[in-house]
Amino acid sequence: MTLRRLLLPIDALGPADTTARVVQLMAGLALYGLSLAMLVRADLGVGPWDVLALGIANHLPMTYGTATVVVSCLVLLIWIPLRQRPGIGTLLNGFLVGPAADLGLWLIPETSVLWQQVLLLAGSIVLLAFATGVYIAPALGPGPRDGLMTGLVRITGWRIWIIRTLIEGTALLVGWLLGGPVGIGTVIFAFGVGPLIGLFLPFFERRRAAKASRLRAARLAASTGE
Repeated sequence: MTLRRLLLPIDALGPADTTARVVQLMAGLALYGLSLAMLVRADLGVGPWDVLALGIANHLPMTYGTATVVVSCLVLLIWIPLRQRPGIGTLLNGFLVGPAADLGLWLIPETSVLWQQVLLLAGSIVLLAFATGVYIAPALGPGPRDGLMTGLVRITGWRIWIIRTLIEGTALLVGWLLGGPVGIGTVIFAFGVGPLIGLFLPFFERRRAAKASRLRAARLAASTGE
């Protein structure tokens, strides 16, 4: 079986469009990793998957970023029985966010000053929501965790909020048992990031749809000689 058959096809509108989408995807993932580093440096609690990654990093000789990659790989293994097909965006998500987070941790110093921690927490949630819109809009494949959620919804027929709650609740519980940091930031993240993604994602999706429409119109005009 070739790699092309394993991966989701790219709805290509030309090499320039594909390149622009991949660049946007990578920029979004880099910003996403930076937002995770800000969340960790705030030291007020992190999101469920990061509780798990930091819990793993507490027990194994690896950085937080490496643990994030390990978690992504484990999640992708669960895709196999779910018969989920990854895209190039899925693979880049799994392998780039962790190193970007480690780079962010190297750049951002630790702090115990409360107002700085609050600013880092607020900034990380806003940046994460923004970055999510940036990397999802190119439509190059779901992230490992998103694909796990949609795969389980398809297999079980359960409502998406039930599956998402079960997945993130499990990650949070296991991470907490491993010593991952849970705090007020975890609660704020859980309730704050969704509405913000709801603001940013449609904006980037509309931009993507408008650009795709222009490209299709240009190709049609070229093919008809207008």
